[in-house]
Amino acid sequence: MFTGLIREMGSVKSFGGNRLSLKVAYKAKLGDSIAINGTCLSVVSIESDGFTVELSPETLKHIATEKLTGNVHIEPAMMMGDRFEGHIVQGHIDTIGTVTSITNNGNSYDVIISIDPEFIPLIPPKGSIAIDGVSLTVNEVMKDAFRLTIIPITMRETLFGTYKKGTRVNIETDMFARYMRHILTTSRQKDLSWNDVEHISALY
Repeated sequence: MFTGLIREMGSVKSFGGNRLSLKVAYKAKLGDSIAINGTCLSVVSIESDGFTVELSPETLKHIATEKLTGNVHIEPAMMMGDRFEGHIVQGHIDTIGTVTSITNNGNSYDVIISIDPEFIPLIPPKGSIAIDGVSLTVNEVMKDAFRLTIIPITMRETLFGTYKKGTRVNIETDMFARYMRHILTTSRQKDLSWNDVEHISALY
């Protein structure tokens, strides 16, 4: 589990096949789960200046691999007893979105990201979303896009400062919204019982 708060910016040393080698200050251990641009990956090798993670064919199909170059977001998995901030992030990318506009409002930036309409029901207004692993709040939801408001420090300290129109981003929707949709979809074959309602309520 992650929180969507980026620990540091890592530098890609190499990316080929299913292996990604990174230069980072964070001292990982073999087998650690670490989110790279929001994708949960396992450390398979330790080097003096960083580590290497492995990407499965399934992962490669669902993420923006063109961004595995230059700098990337790094967040180690949350440990028991850590302070919980951000929101619950699993590191499971749902889909790829595309930046359609960035508007400078003086003390913030409005960023609009287009997405397959199939995923819009999983993006509630004022709900949480992870963009390339960054925990953010959705300010507005449209038919096939949503709007984020990004503060200057996020622009400076994350990849958001490099985004432009056409940039593709990894998107992880709200975990609870995903679970709710699954429960409601699979329950359509029968009437909901009070036990079903109590189970849904317990998820929150």
